[in-house]
Amino acid sequence: MTSLETAQQEISRYVEQRMTEVNMPGLALGITDREELLQVATFGRADLASGKPVEPDTMFEIGSIGKSFTNVALMQLRDEGRLDPNAPVSRYLPWFEVQSDHAPITVHHLMTHTSGLVTGTDIGPHGLFEAWALRDRRTGTAPGEYFRYSNVGYKTLGFLLEEVDGRSYQEAIQARVLDPLGMRHSHPVIGFETRKRAAVGYRSFYDDRPEHREHGLVTALWTEYGVGDGCQASTAGDMTTYLRMLMNGGVGPSGRVMSEDSFHLMTQRAIATGQWGGAHYGYGLILADIDGHAYLGHGGSSTGFVASMVADLDDGIGVVVLINGYVQSYGAVDMAMHIVRLLRAGLHQQVMPPHPSSADPERVGNAGDYAGSYDSAKERIVLTVHGERLNLEWRGVNVALHQRGKDTFYVPHADLEHFLLEFGREGDRVVEAFHGPDWYAGEGYSGPRSFDYPPEWDGFTGHYRTYNFGLTNFRVVLRKGSLLLVYPAGSHERLVPLGDGQFRIGEDPRSPETIRFDAVASGRALRAVYSGCPYYRTYTP
Repeated sequence: MTSLETAQQEISRYVEQRMTEVNMPGLALGITDREELLQVATFGRADLASGKPVEPDTMFEIGSIGKSFTNVALMQLRDEGRLDPNAPVSRYLPWFEVQSDHAPITVHHLMTHTSGLVTGTDIGPHGLFEAWALRDRRTGTAPGEYFRYSNVGYKTLGFLLEEVDGRSYQEAIQARVLDPLGMRHSHPVIGFETRKRAAVGYRSFYDDRPEHREHGLVTALWTEYGVGDGCQASTAGDMTTYLRMLMNGGVGPSGRVMSEDSFHLMTQRAIATGQWGGAHYGYGLILADIDGHAYLGHGGSSTGFVASMVADLDDGIGVVVLINGYVQSYGAVDMAMHIVRLLRAGLHQQVMPPHPSSADPERVGNAGDYAGSYDSAKERIVLTVHGERLNLEWRGVNVALHQRGKDTFYVPHADLEHFLLEFGREGDRVVEAFHGPDWYAGEGYSGPRSFDYPPEWDGFTGHYRTYNFGLTNFRVVLRKGSLLLVYPAGSHERLVPLGDGQFRIGEDPRSPETIRFDAVASGRALRAVYSGCPYYRTYTP
């Protein structure tokens, strides 16, 4: 048995172990070197209801990996002398406007997520209005200064591609990316025909609270999609063809897809991202040095899929992972990274690295830090330690907490699973606990216990929803005199008042994200406008 075969066996064991741990429906894996496809392996089900297995020709949505497709087409326009990445976006899209006190946003700024624009909230079924409506948004800082991921920026690039190329986005991607690379099992946009060939996408049963394995899966919303921030569907085999082109400096099976100079621009380390342990962003690609090796790749997600492509450029090996489920614990990028390490060990005839395993969620190494009683204005909670387990005594029931991060826990109880339980420290000592709007002072807490805030803020709290396949809902809570926006996954950001009824979302003064509450009836806001996208108060808590 060759070292590569040994690595492939270990990879299969790892994938099957991981799928069982996180309740993953199906997965397609592609492995390649610079010369050829080495393996396509499939696991699990493309459709849980019918039991149909994932097969080599099963298509998956690839999400934001498609951002690099947009850039490949734009780099070809650069090679043709029809596009200057350093020119203002408005040169090519005269209708593009944004409120700013700074220099104009260039094409390069959109490509590198350094425009200072909002992330984007998928207003409507197509991104054209969302891009046009940027005229009502203000940038948080001068372009080029810092990395802030912007899907609406890439949607704008897709419309720019259409304007300069003279064809629809779908036609341009087909002609400039898929056809030259021979990617015959891929679709340039997600349409009804895609649905016939694609795996069924899944998500966690609940969309309004932190995910848990026991919640199970439901079929995700399916929709047509065809804009520049990531709208392709592909197979593991076709995606390894695309990855080989990147690993070979822009050369595909029929020759160069873009000039050498344009490829260097696309893979420049333009701005630090804080991802992948010190990575940088180029044009729709993430570049990083990991374990002493140069890596290239990108992740992607949509409402029912997650995906990753990763290449070790020094050893010339690449991995594509496609999963038909959008659940945070799946970790497609982490899976691809580990598979690359296994391949590298096989290539160099080294001992296989151990497989990362999901830790026992009820095991808390520092459980004693949190033990004690905590009091709110309404009730007391008590936390006790049993071995390495941390229990919450809740209305006569002992609940074992599941650790989700530093000082953060999931509470597997129907009363408490809408929010994570968090703890605050003074120095190294835990002194307070938080759960949604509830604040509990611990025995060592020495700070203030009453907080002033404008009375109208009480009317802003609540649960808001919209018909939007990205961020479907959020909650606004009032805690210790501050308004917090709580996302379904459990993270939250403080709302900083800006005047005129507007709040900045987050502490970072560079953030362009804002929220405004209006349509007040009986003292309660009925609408919250999140960076231009309206959300409406709902009846659920």
